[in-house]
Amino acid sequence: MLSAGDAVEEFELLDQHGESVSLSRLLADGPAVLYFYIKAKTPG
Repeated sequence: MLSAGDAVEEFELLDQHGESVSLSRLLADGPAVLYFYIKAKTPG
């Protein structure tokens, strides 16, 4: 489990336009806030 302020490993995901975006690319513009949520209609 992560806590506020924990470091995360580099990752790359697709954005809403299907373009690849990496964590390092996001951080190049300054601090970023990432929010993760569970898939709809699943237990959790």
